[in-house]
Amino acid sequence: MRPSRGAGTYFRRLLVITYLFLLIIWPVSLVVQKTFDGGLGNLQTALSDPVVTGALQLTVIVALWAVAINTIFGVGISLLLVRYDFPGRGVLSALIDLPLSVSPVVVGLALLLAYGGTNGTFGPALESAGLQVAFATPGIIMATAFVSLPLVIREIVPVLQEIGTEQEQAARSLGAGPAQTFRRITLPSIKWALIYGVVLSLARALGEFGAVKIVSGNVALQTQTATLVVEQKYQDFEQGSAYATSFLLALIAVAALVVVTFLRPKDDTDGD
Repeated sequence: MRPSRGAGTYFRRLLVITYLFLLIIWPVSLVVQKTFDGGLGNLQTALSDPVVTGALQLTVIVALWAVAINTIFGVGISLLLVRYDFPGRGVLSALIDLPLSVSPVVVGLALLLAYGGTNGTFGPALESAGLQVAFATPGIIMATAFVSLPLVIREIVPVLQEIGTEQEQAARSLGAGPAQTFRRITLPSIKWALIYGVVLSLARALGEFGAVKIVSGNVALQTQTATLVVEQKYQDFEQGSAYATSFLLALIAVAALVVVTFLRPKDDTDGD
């Protein structure tokens, strides 16, 4: 029997909706409104600007690389945390949440100190080998992967804990190897958690600003991502292009979330 819905329940719902409206829906809707003020002019101007299109292309490349890296390592680390008992597991779990608690600017600075040019710890050795990390695409990918690392792991770990190990042990007892067990038992069980983690990681990667700004050098047509273009265009009083670029970034992220939400079976649970 469901409890009756009193005035307090409706008040709490109204409070939550108002909070979300003022914090998310209304500000984002203003960006959309400003983008389409006067029609499609702002979008056409942005998409005809080589600085904007180059930044969008670099952002997509970086985001895809970061998501691929986080997907591979995220699944591996999740299995390590849940399926194995080893000294320091709690420390590893805490370190995974570090990107969520440390400022992205600190992340970018740390990467510079480690891999940057003549002042970085590994910078001279990398440059002598013909590899440039800081102020280049690899550094941007590393920064983006760092800040979005926990998203895949924190989606998969609870599901692995919920499904347990009975099915995997049964598969092994029937002669299945580790790869076959993962492909036929584990992966189908964590499928939707993995997909949702990937989508969240993609959205986070597309919107990264602080770490990327420090480690990239913010050079137009070379290391400038879309979020950096938004800042530059806004400061240069080219607000139309800034609004349009922001709209495109938000559109990609929201579209990915909506597609996953609608594709996911309504009666599907991650543990099934």
